[in-house]
Amino acid sequence: MTGLTHRQAEILNIARASGRVMVEELARRFEVSAQTIRKDLNDLCERRSLTRIHGGAIIASGVENLAYEARRFVAADEKKAIGAAAASLIPNGCSLFINIGTTTEEVASALTSHEDLLVITNNLNVAMLLYRHPRIEVVVAGGTVRRADGAVVGSTATQLIGQFKVDYAIIGASAIDEEGALLDFDYREVQVAQAIIANARSVMLVADSTKLRRSAPVRIAHITQIQTFVTDQELPERLATICHSKGIEVVEAMPKGADIDDTPAETQDAAPEAAPVVRLR
Repeated sequence: MTGLTHRQAEILNIARASGRVMVEELARRFEVSAQTIRKDLNDLCERRSLTRIHGGAIIASGVENLAYEARRFVAADEKKAIGAAAASLIPNGCSLFINIGTTTEEVASALTSHEDLLVITNNLNVAMLLYRHPRIEVVVAGGTVRRADGAVVGSTATQLIGQFKVDYAIIGASAIDEEGALLDFDYREVQVAQAIIANARSVMLVADSTKLRRSAPVRIAHITQIQTFVTDQELPERLATICHSKGIEVVEAMPKGADIDDTPAETQDAAPEAAPVVRLR
């Protein structure tokens, strides 16, 4: 890539090899200050080569998703807050779908104190989080297990989901465009997500604000097909207008938190402050 310094090119190579780079590690490796590394990372993020995370950055892509473990580091505090806020909207004694995703896993983690739930999932990680709890029954969709992330995908999983009609669906998305399209990378995963949406009485989207700055090639659905959107920050004006006009409830899990990409370099590695959940219409 033209216009990069030798150090920036090396940082990009390291990120491609390991999935992520951390400020302090790079500062030691190149024998420069952390502030210098932050500037390099910010430059690479402006070129859309990297995406900032707490303490570092990861590879950015619009055609291929990040490795699942690397995605756990992206907006980790925001995802945890979103998970807690979403779980607080789920009553005891209901049925729900939970699909694949690091954010939906945070919802599952926050549901462990609920009672009398029936959870149908194509996410083996969600099943492992919930199956030990005696007041939660877990049904796992059958089919091929994707080794990269524990997702069960394919026609068999889609067919099983079609046998249920549940109270709530908890879904994630890899990207959300300004027109309100919910996007992902794997068409097989999208087919399962579409079946989940079609067979739930109420659909809840859980996605942090970094998804609004990404792209992905496969359409899951449109935001007008959901009833509740749980995110971390205030939505951009155009998307907020769509939600308001269609009566979609928007829940901000961290309304006072600062986005890592907009934070001054001197404070980018500080954890965001917790804030109360705010419901908007």
